[in-house]
This record gives sequence, structure tokens and C-alpha cells, in this order.
Amino acid sequence: MTENTKFDREFLRSALSLAGKSEVDHFLYICDTPIPPDEFRGRPARKKLVYAVTLEKLAQEHLAKKVRALVIPAYDYSRTERVKVALVSALSQGAFKEGDLVLCMTGKVGRPPDTLMQMRIGGSLDDRLTIEGVKLGEEFNSQVVDALIQLALQVGQEGFEGHPIGTIITIGDHTTVLEKSRQMTINPFQGLSEAERNVLDPKIREAIKNFSVLDGAFVIREDGVVLAAGRYLSATDDAVKIPLGLGARHAAAAGITSTTHCIALVVSQTSGAVRLFKGGNIVLELHQTARRT
Repeated sequence: MTENTKFDREFLRSALSLAGKSEVDHFLYICDTPIPPDEFRGRPARKKLVYAVTLEKLAQEHLAKKVRALVIPAYDYSRTERVKVALVSALSQGAFKEGDLVLCMTGKVGRPPDTLMQMRIGGSLDDRLTIEGVKLGEEFNSQVVDALIQLALQVGQEGFEGHPIGTIITIGDHTTVLEKSRQMTINPFQGLSEAERNVLDPKIREAIKNFSVLDGAFVIREDGVVLAAGRYLSATDDAVKIPLGLGARHAAAAGITSTTHCIALVVSQTSGAVRLFKGGNIVLELHQTARRT
């Protein structure tokens, strides 16, 4: 056993000991390699364990063993960003609740976890993100929002045919959003039945990725039905201020969410970062360390 391997095991055991403390409600382990069963012997941490893995197959294997698990993208995010993505996914599935203390263990993709963070749900992950901010109201379907956040991350990471692209996705208050926008191009979803254009269908999410090359925004109903692509958002609000360096897409998202009850996801063409707007403000911001080329 190498010194590094020995230290990794001691680090894991220390984390499991902390996770067993009565103050900790959940132990979020963000890694595809499962914890050896022997490490749980005599430890209460197993009851608190939630795996965040990059493959659906791995998640199903954990669930079959009655261990909670969720799927996150396999992209090269920083450690803090991986924790953000996993927490957002867990919250959207109702795995955590306000006030819970979550001990998060993570590292780089494909490497043993090397970082431990404690997060209080309802507290701040950083100066720009409050996890409670992604609790968006009962009118929104949490599965739809989570699926679209994951989709936006894919668009930001992969682009289209190797080229970086940006886009806007609005969710909710569709009637008002359509009134405050106009069609720029042919709507590729027109004529399809509602059952054939719901974002919970992987084929429709793939279609949205492809149509992200179009100018304009996607308009999506609260239940996930795609109503339009290629919409120009004309709503503005002079009282809304966006951070310096953010461009027209972010200004449009701030304007439409300030003047309607929708939320909006923006993928930055420049950096691939994903930002979620509500009420004219950024309530979630996810960056990545590298884009796929």
C-alpha cells in the first residue's frame, strides 16, 4: 500500500467518523467508486449516505442495495461546482430539506475524493448562491427544472459540433412570456403533440441541444412541454442590473424574469457557465474548469 493510498483511506475514515456525528443529517459522497463495505462496520454513517455518481447504471446499483443515489454530469468541474450540482439535484428530488446539515466529500473526476465540505441547506455556498434560492415554488416541476439544469450544463460543456454556443431557456408563466416575445425563426416544435415534446423525454432534450444553435430562447411550460424555440425576448426592466461582463442573453433573462413569473436558464457562449435567473436576479451560478473541444 502506497503512502497516498494509506492517507486516502485515513481521510475517508475521518470523514465517515464526522458523518456519524448526530449534528450531520446526510453524507453526500460525490464519487463513482463506492465506499468499501468494511469501512462502514460499526459506523452510523451508512444510514446517512447519498451517492452522487456520473452514470445511471451506478445509481441503479446503489438503489438496488437500498442506498440513496443520484446522477450528475461527468464534466470537469471544480470541486465546489460538483458539490453545487449534486446539492441542486438532491434538493430537486426532495432528498434534503431546509435546515439539514450535509457533509459533502468530493474530488476531481476519476480520482479519490480529497475535499470535505459542510453545507447547511438554506445557507450560502458562496457569495452568489443560496441553495434555498433554487426552491422555486410549487408551480414548478422539480424534475423538469433539474433535467433542464443538467441539459444546460451539457450545452455549455459540449457546444454544437465542437463550437461553443449559448442559449436561453424560460420555464413557466408561458402565456405572459409568449406575449412579451416574438418568433424569430420557424418554431421546430410546432405541430408536435404535447406527449412528443416534453423535456422529460431524453429525445426531446437531445433536440433542444441541437436547436440551441438557433438564435432566441426556448419557452417551456411548468410541466416540461416545449412550446417554442427561437423566440426573441423583448421584455426589459431598467431597474434590473446584471453583473459587469454579462451580455445580451443575461440581460434578456433578467428582464423576462423580472416582468413575468417565469424562471430562465442562460448558457454563456463565452465561458459555458450556466446561470439561473428568478425575479431578475441570478439565484444559481455554475462554472466549469474546461470545455469539451
